[in-house]
Amino acid sequence: MFREKTLLITGGTGTFGNAVLRRFLQTDISEIRVFSRDEKKQDDMRKEYANSKLKFYIGDVRNLDSLRDAMEGADFIFHAAALKQVPSCEFFPIEALRTNAIGTHNVLTQATAAGIKRVVVLSTDKAVYPINAMGISKAMMEKIAVAQSRVSRLSTVINVTRYGNVMASRGSVIPLFIKNIQEGKPITITDPYMTRFMMSIDDAVDLVLYAFMNGQPGDTFVQKAPSATIETLALALKKLLMPDAPIIIIGTRHGEKLYESLLTREEMAIAEDLGGYYRVPADNRDLNYAAFFSEGREEVSLKNDYNSHNTSRLNVDEMCKLLLKQECVREAMNGKKIAV
Repeated sequence: MFREKTLLITGGTGTFGNAVLRRFLQTDISEIRVFSRDEKKQDDMRKEYANSKLKFYIGDVRNLDSLRDAMEGADFIFHAAALKQVPSCEFFPIEALRTNAIGTHNVLTQATAAGIKRVVVLSTDKAVYPINAMGISKAMMEKIAVAQSRVSRLSTVINVTRYGNVMASRGSVIPLFIKNIQEGKPITITDPYMTRFMMSIDDAVDLVLYAFMNGQPGDTFVQKAPSATIETLALALKKLLMPDAPIIIIGTRHGEKLYESLLTREEMAIAEDLGGYYRVPADNRDLNYAAFFSEGREEVSLKNDYNSHNTSRLNVDEMCKLLLKQECVREAMNGKKIAV
C-alpha cells in the first residue's frame, strides 16, 4: 500500500517518527517527509539516516501555511505532533490546547483540502477519563478527528489510535530510573501500586499500521497490552542493573492517575474485539440525538472500562524479559550512560 507513495509524519523527529523511518526507509516507499519545528533534531536525523527518500519540512501544526506546503503531493499522514509532558501541559494548558487540539484541527482540515487519502491520528490513554490538561487536550483532539471524519468520509479516511506510555521513549520513566541507578541515586517511585500499560515503540507502530490498513472513517483502534505496577518496573530494573539500588516512595504527583484506561465502558459496549486489537466505530450521531439521551443503553451498565488494573499483569521476571527488548536497557547493561 505504501509502494511509490509519499508519507508525511508530523512531529516526525520524535520516538515514533524515528521508529517509522527504521521500519520504512528501506522499503519501496517513494518518500517520507518529516515535519517538525526542531531544526537541530532534523539535522541530526539527516546525518544519521543519509537517505534520499527522507525529506525535511520546518513548520508547526499551529501554522496552516507550513502544513499546506508539507502536504503538497503527499498521499498519507501519520499525525504524531503533540505536547506530551503532563507537567508542562498542566502549567501551560493553553499551549497544550493550541498544539494538541487546534493543531490537529489544522492538520485534518488541510489534509481534507489537499486530498490526502488517509490520516492516522496518534492519541493516548490519558485521553480516557482525563484528569490533566494533556489528557483533556488529547480527548478534544479525538473528538475533532471523529467530527472531521464525518465531513471527509472516504475522500480522506481519518482514524485514531490510542496507546499507553511507550517504553523507553524520550522523557519516560525507564530512562529516568536507569539514569538514577547509574548515578548512584535512589529510584523514586510515586505509588508502588500505580499501574501502567507496557508497550514498545514497535507495538505503537504496529497499531498505527493496523489502523491504516483496516480503518473505516472515524474508527478508533486500541492494541491489547499487558501492564505492570511501577514497583514491578523498578524491581525489574534493579534486578537487571543494580540489585542493591534503593527505592524511595515520593507520593503521587499532580495530575497522575492510579491507573490508565484505554477504552471507556461506553466504548467497550460497542467495541469490536479483533483479537490483538479493539476497534471502536465512529460516533456518527447528529443533533437528532433523543434516541441516545432520552433513552438509555442497558449494555453500558454491564461493561467495565479497559484499563491497566484489569488487563494482564506482568510479574518481575516477565517485566525483565520485556525490558531486555529495549535498546537503552541493553546499552545500560553494557555500561553506556543513558540520557533522559
